[in-house]
Amino acid sequence: MRYSFLSLLANGLTGQKGWTPAWRDAAPKPAYDVIIVGGGGHGLATAYYLAKVHGITNVAVIEKSYIGSGNAGRNTTIIRSNYLLPGNEPFYEWSMKLWEGLEQELNYNAMVSQRGILNLFHSDAQRDAYARRGNAMRLAGVDSELLDRRRVRAMYPFLDFDNARFPIQGGLLQRRAGTARHDAVVWGYARGADTRGVDIVQNCEVTGFLREGDAIVGVETTRGTIRAGKVALAVAGNSSRVAALAGLRLPIESHVLQAFVSEGLKPVIDGVITFGAGHFYISQSDKGGLVFGGDIDGYNSYAQRGNLPVVEDVAEGGMALMPRIGRLRLLRMWGGIMDMSMDGSPIIDRTPLPGLYLNAGWCYGGFKATPASGWCFAHLIATGAPHETAGAFRLDRFRTGHLIDEKGVGAQPNLH
Repeated sequence: MRYSFLSLLANGLTGQKGWTPAWRDAAPKPAYDVIIVGGGGHGLATAYYLAKVHGITNVAVIEKSYIGSGNAGRNTTIIRSNYLLPGNEPFYEWSMKLWEGLEQELNYNAMVSQRGILNLFHSDAQRDAYARRGNAMRLAGVDSELLDRRRVRAMYPFLDFDNARFPIQGGLLQRRAGTARHDAVVWGYARGADTRGVDIVQNCEVTGFLREGDAIVGVETTRGTIRAGKVALAVAGNSSRVAALAGLRLPIESHVLQAFVSEGLKPVIDGVITFGAGHFYISQSDKGGLVFGGDIDGYNSYAQRGNLPVVEDVAEGGMALMPRIGRLRLLRMWGGIMDMSMDGSPIIDRTPLPGLYLNAGWCYGGFKATPASGWCFAHLIATGAPHETAGAFRLDRFRTGHLIDEKGVGAQPNLH
């Protein structure tokens, strides 16, 4: 059914009895043209664009648990395209443009709110770095504004501008950035893909791959064998484990990233703010809770839970930026599994095994990239060639040295 004011009114007057399921809980068929492993935002977006843009509808999205049970429901909802390097900037700006029309396209309220993101700087050197990034953004046609201390104070007068260690000198603002409701994005893409004939198969874990020579021709699952012309992996923090079932070793490490939400408050932060002297970012949800996060926990793990030292570190960053939050109570916290690539940028490419495609290595950038990731991955699967905005996200760049090191800290599980 199509959602509208009239359908909402009609169901309200009839006891809410006219709603239909948003998508089918399909049983797997023996074979498909394309199998997408991973029922998160990237996998579902890929299925949606395969059907909508390329007309490929004999597709299955298989998920080991329920839809949205992984990182799609465990992030801090930020969307932005304020990147510096040519390999990243066109891709994330394409994603930003897709975000701007997503709700109308999917006929689903994803709660996209372009409230802006402000990256604070605290030194002359950091100001120069942000000026460089802002100039690169504007040359690429992306909005950016470099604000001085006075203009930042006018936006957020409650920040600690005179902190002895970290005085706020200004910030880089992207007004088109903002937030979106992570669960709603997943549900919207699931509904859109299902409407176009895609099978969404839940509680179906991949346990192995079917091979004919070197080629991948299907998957073994807990619900039986499923054959496919092409198999695509979009499993985020579990990329290394699933790829290992096919004999691949990826340039990826999995780490835990924690996020937090406070008790509800009246509106106080109308945008997204990042602390320039430490890794801390904060926004306010529509329910009133302050949503914030910081660094990964720093050790390899597949567990969706974190540890207390990072809680302390994030709290310290928040207190240095906004001392007034010290009286707030922490309502809850959660952890997602980050697939950290060695240069901090993603991989959208074919693997050395014919028939197997890879979407991985998103680090901190996964949620904001959801629409463009799905669009570009679908383009690669359908045509065999990379999309023009994702041409730099090659798997072999770690061998050839063509890295996309946005943060510039070398060959390690990057934190960009």
